[in-house]
Amino acid sequence: MLKEFAAQHAEDPFPRYGLAMEYKNAGLLAEAEAEFAGLRRAFPDYVPAYFHAASVYRALKRRVEAEETYRAGIDAATRKPDPHARGELEAALAELDQEEEGGAR
Repeated sequence: MLKEFAAQHAEDPFPRYGLAMEYKNAGLLAEAEAEFAGLRRAFPDYVPAYFHAASVYRALKRRVEAEETYRAGIDAATRKPDPHARGELEAALAELDQEEEGGAR
């Protein structure tokens, strides 16, 4: 039903975001990844999509894509401007970097 609603409201990013989040929360990570990727292509300034898209990449153990997504989100939040979201994205990126440093030891 949410999939149909998102298709009917293609000009609005929120239904598509909701669908991506439902996939993510259900553990359907491939579907969530695809939905977040389409959402970010269609609405590059829709800042909420970046944090959760990157978390999907992290869950899929795709660190490079997670890092790129956090950085793109920081850029989008800077353009918006949305300092709160930017701070959350920067903190998540720093956490990702710390995980890599911890794993390299």
